[in-house]
Amino acid sequence: MPNSLHDPLAIGDLRLSHRVVMAPLTRMRAGPGGVPTALNQTYYAQRSSVGGFLISEATQISAVGKGFPDTPGIHDRAQVRAWRDVTDAVHAGGGFIFLQLWHVGRISHSLHQPFGQAPVAPSAIRPAGNALGPDFRPLPFETPRALQLHEIWDVVDDYRRAARNAVAAGFDGVEVHGANGYLLDQFLQDRTNCREDGYGDSVENRARLLLEVTDAVIGVWGRERVGVRLSPFGAYGDIADSNPEAIFGHVVQQLSRRGIGYLHLIEPRASLVTRSDALAADAPSASALFRRQFVGPCIVAGGFSETAANRVIAAGEADAVAFGRFFVANPDLPQRLKLGAALQPYDRSTFYGGGAKGYTDYAPLSGELVHV
Repeated sequence: MPNSLHDPLAIGDLRLSHRVVMAPLTRMRAGPGGVPTALNQTYYAQRSSVGGFLISEATQISAVGKGFPDTPGIHDRAQVRAWRDVTDAVHAGGGFIFLQLWHVGRISHSLHQPFGQAPVAPSAIRPAGNALGPDFRPLPFETPRALQLHEIWDVVDDYRRAARNAVAAGFDGVEVHGANGYLLDQFLQDRTNCREDGYGDSVENRARLLLEVTDAVIGVWGRERVGVRLSPFGAYGDIADSNPEAIFGHVVQQLSRRGIGYLHLIEPRASLVTRSDALAADAPSASALFRRQFVGPCIVAGGFSETAANRVIAAGEADAVAFGRFFVANPDLPQRLKLGAALQPYDRSTFYGGGAKGYTDYAPLSGELVHV
């Protein structure tokens, strides 16, 4: 029988009570040094539910991987200790949480980098647009420095070390962020990867870093506790590929062979603000194209309404749906959807940076905010 958002789902040995996933949401509210705070702990605790599945905000694997102000890391002891408080709070609410591992690559600025060095990338190609400086002001992107071979191997080691730190921090698994124009995506796509060595040119070579990173974190966590996020038709970060079906088809097939816990696909959205229940007529569906190439659970994201989410699950194009903006304003989103309760509107002006306003002050149906 067709499934819905409210049916249980297994991801490896984790038994989820529903299929309403909290998407990884960058909120830029970490403390100094990328250390999560008590406010972050409250935020995640509010969104935990029995058998619910949360994916953390993108979290840099190293100081070099940083590209935005007040984002958290997982590369030093203080960060690990603070994340442990977050995971303990989620587990106290009966939920599961994976840490999203992140390296922004060229989508950074020297002001975010150690010693003011240039951001790194597969090739020295400057992205269009602006970075967000430490003071939240836009700054023109800079031309990145192409990584040398030994530095690429160091990046793999950084992911492995971050995965180990995620174990120490009490997470239930990790998600490799291979989407949205960040470093691993930059290696995948030929607009940003012009290398002529073993990490460039062919589909197999451009996929190599993401697969090596995946293998490294599998070595820490085991295959069923690892997810990978991809955005095959995304344009964020001035990213593109001449044949996305070829490169992402290869990647998805390779991930399937590895037996990872889940594949997380971002659908192209009809606009930056909203989207209808159906994808735009001229936009390809990532799940329709790649779902059948992956054996295992598939999570999709991309501005879904409840109706569209149930439709894609019933059609077999996904097993769960990740919600972002709705989860921002509705900490008890799974319960609201199950009861058919009205959803609270979100305040876009409070998405990034700031304090409790627009972060932990959205009331659940009970009217009682969770404090930890």
